[in-house]
Amino acid sequence: MAVSGVLNRITASVAQEDRELIERAYEVAERAHAGQTRASGEPYIVHSLAVALMLADLHLDPKTIAAGLLHDVPEDTSVTIDQVRDMFGEEVASLVDGVTKLGQIDRLSSESRASVEEQRAESLRKMFLAMVHDVRVVLIKLADRLHNMRTLGALPEDKRRRIAQETLDIFAPLANRLGFWQLKWELEDLSFRYLDPEVYHEIAQRIAERRGDRERQIAQVAAILKERLHEAGIEAEVDGRPKHIYSIYRKMQRKGLDFDQIYDVQGVRVIVDTVTDCYASLGVVHSLWTPIPGEFDDYIATPKDNMYQSLHTAVVGPDGKPLEVQIRTHEMHRTAEYGIAAHWRYKEGSKQRDLAFEKKIAWLRSLMEWRQEVASASEFLDSMKTDVFQDRVYVFTPKGEIIDLPAGSTPIDFAYHIHSEIGDRCRGAKVNGRLVSLDYQLRTGDQVEIITAKRGGPSRDWLNPHLGYVKTSRAQQKIRQWFKKQDHAENIAQGRAIVERELKRLGLEDVNLEQLGRALQYDKVDDFFAAVGYGDVSIQNLTTKALEIEREAAAELATELPLPPTTPSRPPTVSTSEVTVTGVGNLLTTLAKCCNPLPGDDIVGYITRGRGVTIHRRDCPNLLARTDRERLIQVDWGVAKRQTYPVKIEVSAYDRGGLLRDIAAVVADEKASMSAVNARTDKRDNTAIFTATLEIEDIDQLSRILTRIYRLPNVLEVRRQTH
Repeated sequence: MAVSGVLNRITASVAQEDRELIERAYEVAERAHAGQTRASGEPYIVHSLAVALMLADLHLDPKTIAAGLLHDVPEDTSVTIDQVRDMFGEEVASLVDGVTKLGQIDRLSSESRASVEEQRAESLRKMFLAMVHDVRVVLIKLADRLHNMRTLGALPEDKRRRIAQETLDIFAPLANRLGFWQLKWELEDLSFRYLDPEVYHEIAQRIAERRGDRERQIAQVAAILKERLHEAGIEAEVDGRPKHIYSIYRKMQRKGLDFDQIYDVQGVRVIVDTVTDCYASLGVVHSLWTPIPGEFDDYIATPKDNMYQSLHTAVVGPDGKPLEVQIRTHEMHRTAEYGIAAHWRYKEGSKQRDLAFEKKIAWLRSLMEWRQEVASASEFLDSMKTDVFQDRVYVFTPKGEIIDLPAGSTPIDFAYHIHSEIGDRCRGAKVNGRLVSLDYQLRTGDQVEIITAKRGGPSRDWLNPHLGYVKTSRAQQKIRQWFKKQDHAENIAQGRAIVERELKRLGLEDVNLEQLGRALQYDKVDDFFAAVGYGDVSIQNLTTKALEIEREAAAELATELPLPPTTPSRPPTVSTSEVTVTGVGNLLTTLAKCCNPLPGDDIVGYITRGRGVTIHRRDCPNLLARTDRERLIQVDWGVAKRQTYPVKIEVSAYDRGGLLRDIAAVVADEKASMSAVNARTDKRDNTAIFTATLEIEDIDQLSRILTRIYRLPNVLEVRRQTH
């Protein structure tokens, strides 16, 4: 479409003075971007127009549309934000500046990977915090991201995949939480197209093949339903509900069904004038067709926190196949389509307070309140993914108040959501009147009652991610705050105990604790122990850094084991099923039984006579004792298909019936397997030592298993055997 046609569409529904504002913004943007092109080769102004058109289609206010046209001007041209302020006023400039400060998610410098990831996380943190001050900033960013996704094909594949993954992880869930269903579906489908093109195109092709039959079936259902509603005195719009490729894929994965089973589920939407008509229409649907038990949701009485309201039901349709029906009013449909933007679309000419919008903004502010204190941008981003963007569960307080939590939340998460003091003093919980453990995962519809003590505080075990006591970052932050207020000496002692226990379990006792503290940005070892004690250093960070230090120490030991020198012109690396061998092709590799290396360990290869290359830990005593060092070869863990590795562990415990069964159950729960086990008992003190060989994927899985085994009754110690 020509520029004039796009501008006419953008300004079609605005007053004359507002039209002049938008046209002036276009003229400034066109002059500023003159000569600039995008990766696709099209003039840069096409992107600015596309963003403005999306904002206009959402019926946002003229100043937001003008800011959409200007959103890249201060960043990519010589026009400054002060000049934008002089030309268009403070409000437009503030919106443009807000988008600019969100900061270059797609234009990061090519520094180290860790630095780039932290910068990306920081830019996303700025976006979420900007959303609290003026949510329109994020609406512009969402429109900007959607057009970038529509034109993603012009970029290199690695960049396409990165942007698509970020969109699926952050921007599509954000659109969903703000109620923009149309943006959500399109962002998801476009992301899926680049992340798994083969499956995407297969589903798209099968949808296209079935479209004619499906449309005829939906038309038949809609005609029957509309006639019966009319007979009941209800005027309604009835039409088919579109199916989106990514949602079909997700449902196939979640329910383990094939395409035909998912796609054959028909869906219609009924739009009526009043809430009363919604419930009357539900009665008509249930009188026409048999309801499917457990498939009714009332989001009118209990709206979702993104303001979505509707009745959902499923019935056995006229052809015997499941039929999903959504029933809502015209106003609810506008909110479902336009989300929070419906506030701007329908507020004009009305002085009535928009209570739903005010509630939404209050929710956004409360969402960000404690997160502004989080020091690490990546931790902030993780908290948003966990607390905001995951699937939700809706549970009830004893008084019937609805509490919205991420799926997987526990009674402790619930307690901290109610009040930090209730969380701190939580000692037990009842769900639906029944006592449950504190790691119980709440389900939608549960009624939760927290049992509290008069005094006391949380357990340090609650911060251990391997134990599953806490899901939400909000609860984790509150627990850390409690421990920070406790006696410094106690935190040091507890932290030292945690560090020594974890390193011993993983066979990393030789790691220098002062060096480990410095690696985690603590100059004094006592400060490091205190940080572990009150939860600022997680078990994952601890083990990751300890492994890095062990590798460095092993590399120093390897000065006694010189490897063949590598040069810039060395032969290419060739990947086998497990290990990448430098400089040779297609060699048989086996893992040494003497030291049982595991991905994450530093390793070296030993060329055997007739048995290929044996892979050892770099600090393996057998390897250090060898004199034929010319047969050592440089190797590395390959990035390959899912692979398991044998790891020996030792469990010391007071003997009891069923102990081995309980250990095996922990291993099975973590989706590992036990390939060998040996038990020795001492009748004198009633102790037992179990030695088991586990098939493990990585160090993190091993750490989870060791932690859970240690918590079993009667277990005294559990550790990895490395020699």
